[in-house]
Amino acid sequence: MSLFWRIFLLNAAVMFAATALLLLGPVTVSAPVLLTEALIMTLGLVAMLVANAALLRVGLAPLQRLTRAMTTTDLLRPGRRPAVSGHGEIAELIMTFNTMLDRLEAERAASSGLALSAQEAERRRIAQELHDEVGQTLTAVLLELKRVADAAPAPVRADLLHVQETTRDSLDEIRRIARRLRPGVLEELGLISALKALTTEITTHTGLTVRQRFDGDLPALGEDVELVVYRVAQEGLTNIVRHADAGRADIALRRTTTGVELLIADDGRGVGTATEGAGIRGMRERALLVGAEITVGPGRGLLPGREAGQTENQTQTQAEVQARAQEQRRGGGTGVRLCVPIRNGSN
Repeated sequence: MSLFWRIFLLNAAVMFAATALLLLGPVTVSAPVLLTEALIMTLGLVAMLVANAALLRVGLAPLQRLTRAMTTTDLLRPGRRPAVSGHGEIAELIMTFNTMLDRLEAERAASSGLALSAQEAERRRIAQELHDEVGQTLTAVLLELKRVADAAPAPVRADLLHVQETTRDSLDEIRRIARRLRPGVLEELGLISALKALTTEITTHTGLTVRQRFDGDLPALGEDVELVVYRVAQEGLTNIVRHADAGRADIALRRTTTGVELLIADDGRGVGTATEGAGIRGMRERALLVGAEITVGPGRGLLPGREAGQTENQTQTQAEVQARAQEQRRGGGTGVRLCVPIRNGSN
């Protein structure tokens, strides 16, 4: 039955009921109308309106649920669908909306995959050019500066040595940028080694203390999955350095019953009510490529407070007590959880 006829029949039923009560009931209408008769008619009208409103609310409730679903739908958080309820056109409308969401999510995943693949290819190209072109040029400049400095008089030699050190620092920085653009250690040594190198680099260049906990019995992961996990970890730690004002961060990669889980937490200011930026949305798009789910929220309690096998005295150091107290004062930090499902033993 169409929505038009449902509403029409609901109103007709209320009108028929009111007419039947007026015809068959003891109530009469005089001319002029008496006060009691006016009160009875008013009460009858109110009762008819209330009944009509209740019936319409029941009949249109599925549309209200669909409206709420439309306003809260986010293609970066797939899988949420309004339940198909109601009859006729309402049920068809909800099913059509769910079908549209399936298509939009599939198209967005495909387009995001192409965009990120192009981005990774461009990263590799730029990293290769930095390494082969700029890196070799600076290396040649260093060698030439050394040759000139050895032959230069003492007053000039000090200035040349200073220029040489500046050039060497620039070369190291270019190599570091190239490694971040194209994590060669990920391709050569695997995910765990790449994450360890990433945390070491963050600690060395930023002063942020990063504690790492990686399980040794991780399941076999595909190249795409390893790249997604690495990029999410890289973006998460970069966000901590840039925005969290944190002194300590924790990163863990562990095996779960359904796959693997990446956890990142810090003791910074926390996310609060801030809207998600491009970095977090980029992490969500990467997670969609491998069917993973990512959540961002308070970091307090996300990771266990002590390593397996440690005693209370080993964990309750004065520095950690002060760090936990600072974390509580500043809002609990930020936590990122990436859950990657593994299907049929591999991704």
